[in-house]
Amino acid sequence: MAVTSAERVRAAAVKLFAAKGFHGTGIRDLAQEAELSSATLYHYMGTKEDLLVEIMTTALRRLLDAAGKATAGTADPVARLRTLVTLHVLAHAVQPGETRVVDNEVDALSASARARVVALRDEYEGLWARIIEDGVAHGVFHTDRPAVTRLALLEMCSGVARWYSPHGPLRLEELSTHYAELTLRALGGPAGTVRADEARHCLEVVAQVWDVPVQPGN
Repeated sequence: MAVTSAERVRAAAVKLFAAKGFHGTGIRDLAQEAELSSATLYHYMGTKEDLLVEIMTTALRRLLDAAGKATAGTADPVARLRTLVTLHVLAHAVQPGETRVVDNEVDALSASARARVVALRDEYEGLWARIIEDGVAHGVFHTDRPAVTRLALLEMCSGVARWYSPHGPLRLEELSTHYAELTLRALGGPAGTVRADEARHCLEVVAQVWDVPVQPGN
């Protein structure tokens, strides 16, 4: 299927915003990367901030959608957190540019745009907060500072976008399940390895929500 001009503009923005930052990327840079003239570029993007907001809100809505699909029907807080961590790591490994833009460029937004993006980010982080609080209430997680622990875990898992390579020694399932195990240890949760079927389920959700070809063994 041919790539449209709008898709080329978005892909160029993700690549350049992730590598150079929003303020470090000029209109000429975007036009050159998308192989369009600067005048034509505006037809597909509106303002540069409009493009950034679209990338960030779409990425966060995908995370929320994927989290809902992956954890649906699971009541156990340990299993829910394992799944959420596995999904988060997979998404950041498969879509590193998009997720790095979300994680790094919030301060580049105007106040009104930032409020919309932060509301979505807070909604997603709220999923983590509720699962951790539920686990503490049921005595399966142990932390006196759940909010700080949540932020530390999110930072750890999001960091995958900065260094993961599909050419490295770890397959995606191994990477994501290892992070899930690290998370449970950090919360004093039950020992044991993450089930392989959970990782495969999360891979399927990522492939569906992000419409990318992700197969077990990648």
